[in-house]
Amino acid sequence: MNFTKMHGLGNDFIVVYGERELPADAPELAKRLCNRNFGIGADGLVYILPSEKADFKMRIINSDGSEAEQCGNAIRCVAKYVYDNGLVSRTDITIETIGAGVQPLKLEAENGVAKRVRVDMGEPILNGLDVPTTIDANPVVGHPVTVDGREFKFTAVSMGNPHCVIYVDDAVGFDLATWGPKLEHHPLFPRKINVEFAKVNSRSQVDMRVWERGAGPTLACGTGACATLVASVLNGLTDRKATISLAGGDLFIEWNEDDNHVYMTGPAEAVFTGTV
Repeated sequence: MNFTKMHGLGNDFIVVYGERELPADAPELAKRLCNRNFGIGADGLVYILPSEKADFKMRIINSDGSEAEQCGNAIRCVAKYVYDNGLVSRTDITIETIGAGVQPLKLEAENGVAKRVRVDMGEPILNGLDVPTTIDANPVVGHPVTVDGREFKFTAVSMGNPHCVIYVDDAVGFDLATWGPKLEHHPLFPRKINVEFAKVNSRSQVDMRVWERGAGPTLACGTGACATLVASVLNGLTDRKATISLAGGDLFIEWNEDDNHVYMTGPAEAVFTGTV
């Protein structure tokens, strides 16, 4: 199997092109190859597949073998891969995901190489039961959740995959390892949850750290950055355009008032290619 190791702000993936459909052993393969000590090492295994609805289809298997419905950093990597490898010549393309359907992307390229990608992430889902949570409210804003005697207040957003955004005094130094897995598996979240811990520094800039469902702490999460911007607007903390600063770098997120879509702009990088 030929692969390319890629990352979006340090959120890294093993990208595979050439399969006609998702292999039956993809979950076991992801667990083996994503292992950072005994495999290639990555947050997920990404397949670029044919699509009947878009230019390409993306399937993402997390490092624990579960499937992610959507991933903002992975979709930028896929866009860069297909453009840099001459699979498309256009800078406006579409990629199908199981969580958000067909997504339009616009690439910023220099000398035949994609440098940045702007992704239409679609409309955020705010109804609590659809995120999903067990809470029948629309939207779910400032709802309490208690783990090990500590209460957090979260805002629930789905960007094709489920997120809960929690505001803290210090996102950069927050103890992800302690609280992330406990919140991920909380009964309020029937399909588990991605957890964002955020600190708003201004109307246009937010620090965020993430515990990703099925992957644990990652350096960046594109859908999580989108969910953080949406939650911050709902809580009256930011404008509808803001820079979300993650451990791996910055993403620029816009929640457009005209079409209600969220747009994410950020880089993607190819690190190396190999055969396994």
